[in-house]
Amino acid sequence: MSAATEHNLTRTTMMGMVVGSMVGAGIFSLPATFGNATGPFGALIAWTIAGTGMLMLAFVFQFLAVRKPDLEAGIFTYAREGFGNYIGFMAAFGFWAGSCLGNTTYFILIKSTLGAAIPAFGEGNTITAVAVSSVILWSIHFMILRGIKQAAFINKIVTVAKIIPIIIFIIIVASAFQKDLFAVNFWGGSEYSFSDVMGQVRKTMLVTVFVFIGVEGASVFSRYAKNRADVGWATVMGFLGVLCLMILVTLLPYGVMLRPEIAELRQPSMAGVLQAVVGTWGAVFVSAGLIISVLGAYLAWTLLCAEALFTASKYDLVPKVFGHENKNGVPSSALWLTNALVQIFLILTIFAQYAFDLTLEMTSSMTLIPYLLVAGYGLKLALSNETYESDPRRLRQRELVFALIATIYAVFMIIAGGLEYVLLACILFAPGTLLFILARRELKLTTFRTPELLLFGMVILGALVGIYGLATGTITL
Repeated sequence: MSAATEHNLTRTTMMGMVVGSMVGAGIFSLPATFGNATGPFGALIAWTIAGTGMLMLAFVFQFLAVRKPDLEAGIFTYAREGFGNYIGFMAAFGFWAGSCLGNTTYFILIKSTLGAAIPAFGEGNTITAVAVSSVILWSIHFMILRGIKQAAFINKIVTVAKIIPIIIFIIIVASAFQKDLFAVNFWGGSEYSFSDVMGQVRKTMLVTVFVFIGVEGASVFSRYAKNRADVGWATVMGFLGVLCLMILVTLLPYGVMLRPEIAELRQPSMAGVLQAVVGTWGAVFVSAGLIISVLGAYLAWTLLCAEALFTASKYDLVPKVFGHENKNGVPSSALWLTNALVQIFLILTIFAQYAFDLTLEMTSSMTLIPYLLVAGYGLKLALSNETYESDPRRLRQRELVFALIATIYAVFMIIAGGLEYVLLACILFAPGTLLFILARRELKLTTFRTPELLLFGMVILGALVGIYGLATGTITL
C-alpha cells in the first residue's frame, strides 16, 4: 500500500481474495440457520434468488472494472461518480461499518465454538469472551501495523487451509446422505403451500447476503491488479466457486438429520452435523477449521476495511488523516479507527440477547446499501449509453439487464430484511456523517447540496425513530 502503486496482483491472487473474503463465519452457521427457517425446497428457492441476484451484482462489478478503469477501489467510487459526494460517502461508510460489524461476528463465533468446551465463553458474548476477543483483536492489529505484505502472505495460507475442512465435511456428509430422510425434510416439515415456503425463504434472506459479502474483494484492491480485466474474472469465478460450497453445505445436512434436529444445533452448526455422522472428532475437526477460517477471514476483512477508509480519504470523503501511512506502508490511522469500532461493537454484544444473529443481519443491512448504489451506477451507465458508444447494442442491453436485476435484488433484500434494520443502520450513519462534514470543511467546500441535505435529514429522522424503538422495546437487540 505504498504511495507508488505496484500493479502486481494476478487473477488467481485476486480470486483468492474473493474466496478468502467470502468464506468466513457464515458458511459454518448455514445448516442450523436454514434448518431453523426452512427445508430443502425453501433453501433451493433462497439460493436461487440470492445466487441470481449476487451473480448479477458480480457481473456489474465485472463490467464496471473494464468500463471505468480510472475508478479504483470500486465499491464507493462508483457511488460517488454516479450520485455525488454524500452518497459516495454513504457507500464508503456503509461498506466500512458493515465490515466492522462482520469482523465482530467472527469473534462471537470463535468464542461460541470454544464455549462448547469452556462454559465461560457462553454464546460468544459474555464478558470473558469479549475480553479474550479484545486481546486477539489488538494482537492482529499490531501484526498488521508491521506490514501488509506479511499479513497478505498469511492470508494466502489460511485461504487454502480453511477450504480443506469444508470440502472434507461435504465429502463425508455426502457419503452418509439418505434420500428418504431428505424427502421427509423437503417441504420444511409443514403442509405445503406457496405462502408457507415464501415465508420460510424470507427468514433466510439476510443470511444469504451475509455469506456473499466479500464478492467485491477483488474490486477493492483493483488498483494493484496487473490487468484490470482480471478483476471481473476473479470476482465472477470466485463467486461461482463459493456459491457451490454454500449450496452443498446447506442441503446435505437434510439428508443425515431431521430438520428440527438441525435447527437445534448450536453454532457453528456444521460441527454438530459432522458429529452426528462420525462422532465427537467431527465436531472437533470442524471447530478447528472454523477457527482457522474465521481468523483468516478476519485478517482479510481488516485489510479491506483499512483499505476502504484509506482510499475514501484520497477521494476526500473522510478527513485526510485516514490517508496516513506508517513507515511500513500500512494505513495506520484507518486501521486504528477500524479496530476501535470493532472494539465498541464487541462491548455492545454483551447487552445483545442474540449477538451473532444481530451482528450478522446488521452487517447484511449495512452492506446492501453500497451494493445497491453500485448496481444503480451500472444501471445509470447502461441507460445513458456512457462508455457504450463504440460497442454493439446487444452488449449494452445485456449489461443493462445485469444491472437492472442487481438493483431490483438489492432493493428487495433491503425491504425483506425489515424496517428495523434500516433504522438501526441510520443510528450508525447519523453520527458517521460527521466524518464527511469534517472532510468537506478541510477543503473549505459546501457540505451538502440541497438533495443531500434532505437525505441527511431523513437519516437523522431514521436514527431518532430507531433510538425511540430501542428505548420503548419496539426494536430489540
